[in-house]
Amino acid sequence: MLEVKLIEKALKKPGKTKGGLAHAMGVRPGAVSEILSGIRLIKASEIGPISEYLGLNSVPIMGRIGAGASIEPDYEQVPPEGLGEVELPFPIAEETIAFEVSGDSMLPKYENGDVIVVYREQRHPLSSFYGEEAAVRLKTGERYLKTVERGKSPTLVNLASFNAKPINGVKLEWIGEICVTLPRGQIQRMRAKASRARKGKAGRSEK
Repeated sequence: MLEVKLIEKALKKPGKTKGGLAHAMGVRPGAVSEILSGIRLIKASEIGPISEYLGLNSVPIMGRIGAGASIEPDYEQVPPEGLGEVELPFPIAEETIAFEVSGDSMLPKYENGDVIVVYREQRHPLSSFYGEEAAVRLKTGERYLKTVERGKSPTLVNLASFNAKPINGVKLEWIGEICVTLPRGQIQRMRAKASRARKGKAGRSEK
């Protein structure tokens, strides 16, 4: 279910208003205020229009992540809005960012061109990620998609791949917990569908 707090936060974005949201939903203006106050529930059919108008299903792509080669620069050097966006088939919290997978060392689970969506901030201690795949940034700045394994000391980790030699004894600056993985083919289909939808809206507006 779509959380009201996400709607409230998204309505603070430039150009987003209750009136505009009501128009996108096809409801009377007062209905949005009723939703925000808890008087009215969101209908299943309204989740799509709400997400599209407020951009709740859009995640900024902050660059590439290495599944084989190291990727630089750090994501902080990317513009705050990212290098583009990927639209998910469902709304998602704003504290997420996306990376495009580059390389084949994590085949067959992750292919070159896949997109992973991760939490922007590290939410758990390092030890909780042992044995899990995650997006990581080393103290030296390189970015990888690897399996995090315990190192020789509490501050060191080994980074394992399915099809490459491990990277041993490195310190991490950041760990991005993976929440969604989008295969390359799915992304292409979603982008094609979104493009057709935009063209359809443009055609209707010209009539």
